[in-house]
Amino acid sequence: MALVSISPRAFARTAMVTAALTVPSVVAFAQSAPFAGMAGVWSGQGNISLEGGAKERIRCKATYAVSGDGTGLNQSLLCASDSYKFELKSNVKASGNTLSGQWAETTRNVSGELQGTSSAGKFNVNVSAPGFDAKLMLTTTGNKQAVSISSDGQFKGVNITLTRS
Repeated sequence: MALVSISPRAFARTAMVTAALTVPSVVAFAQSAPFAGMAGVWSGQGNISLEGGAKERIRCKATYAVSGDGTGLNQSLLCASDSYKFELKSNVKASGNTLSGQWAETTRNVSGELQGTSSAGKFNVNVSAPGFDAKLMLTTTGNKQAVSISSDGQFKGVNITLTRS
């Protein structure tokens, strides 16, 4: 077996070319698998704004189950404040950057459809049911998530920061 001598400069060029060839495949995977890396249990807290202007601190726990190819997500989000509780469950599918699926708020027995978009760890989703509409924005950065939900219902909005357990 012959040893090949390579100069530090040639090694650096080879490493840069290899990195340049690898990055597009990682980006393509991220675009085709928007839920990759989200699986697990996340918990945290935030604030909820209720009808009439009341604001309270809220504690939340989210559980995400991601399909093997990263394009499907089953989500459960349970949140409670001193006077308010909600449990949101959803089943979401991604096709490219388009999201669609079903959701249910189990404590009030309300369910409907959801549609939205994803891009680089950011999700913008509209949820609807007869007499109810809300907007959900979720941004994942590493082991942190920022969740914002706004509606015209009993709660006006919630802002939560979650960390993976």
